[in-house]
Amino acid sequence: MKQEYYFSQMNKDCQAAYRAMLAGFLNIDSEFAVPRLSDQELTDIFFRLRLDHPEIFYACGFGYRYTDVSEYVQLLPKYMFEKKKVREHQKALEGRVNRLIRPAQTLPDVDKEKYIHDFICANVTYDKLKKQYSHEIIGPLQQGIGVCEGIAKTVKLLCDRLGLECIIAISEANPQKGIRYRHAWNVIRLGKTWYHLDATFDNSLGRYGAPRFDYFNLDDKKLFLDHQPLIYPVPACGDGNHFYYKENRLSLTKPEDVGKRLAAVFRKKKPYFVFHWRGGALSRDLLEQFLNEAQTMALERGLFVRVSVNVPQSVVEISISEKPFVSGICKEEADEGA
Repeated sequence: MKQEYYFSQMNKDCQAAYRAMLAGFLNIDSEFAVPRLSDQELTDIFFRLRLDHPEIFYACGFGYRYTDVSEYVQLLPKYMFEKKKVREHQKALEGRVNRLIRPAQTLPDVDKEKYIHDFICANVTYDKLKKQYSHEIIGPLQQGIGVCEGIAKTVKLLCDRLGLECIIAISEANPQKGIRYRHAWNVIRLGKTWYHLDATFDNSLGRYGAPRFDYFNLDDKKLFLDHQPLIYPVPACGDGNHFYYKENRLSLTKPEDVGKRLAAVFRKKKPYFVFHWRGGALSRDLLEQFLNEAQTMALERGLFVRVSVNVPQSVVEISISEKPFVSGICKEEADEGA
């Protein structure tokens, strides 16, 4: 199911240019005619086309020429690789994607989403050097590295292949807050409802070993607690009831419930306990209460614990280890380069 969301938001003139660009890029043409629009319009169409079609990973820019009387411009695409190499990458990617999606094809939609999320978190490392191919699907799928754009495009491609409606969302940079770059994530439709999924942010939070789902099926209210405003509008995400931790009974409201669940984690000898707190403000005193209770249980078993917290999303991870590490409470920020 190919979701051409950004195409659907364009006027007819821009849609005509979009279709001409798509055909030319798919054919890897050295030049092709596109309806004449302003430079800004053509640049914007090119950007949004590649959000709808992450399989055009090799198209990295364009120039154009025209005559004053022409209704068209001759687009002169810039490709990341020569045509033969593009075909080789396409063949390799097709094989990789087919192998990846095969085990998930008969799963319910939410399990397909989790399968894609878990693949990213287990197999992709954030590329701090931000190489060109890390912005495209070949980074995560062939090299095992990517930045948010490449990760969001990979999620979109896999969703398309598994029949999930999926959009890539792009937010503004905010240098005043130390956010130097735009950020990309996904909006996925389950049934008739849209949800935010930020696999890059969840991937950045897995540093202590626990799989994280802090950004799995968030509504607008929760997502924009730590995401910047969007460049392009996407469908509203108004349902907060299918947030991963809430749906899996890991959204707790009472300290005694945290204690009971934590005791079970120690009995089962699990290395971590992750939960979402929705029992009011997640204060320093409350976090110290969780830490003290965990330390007491750990000392009885000769173990060590550490508490980390994603403050904006009110998610707490209690890590348990046989080896000593710096104990205490660590503020954990989800971001691209963590």
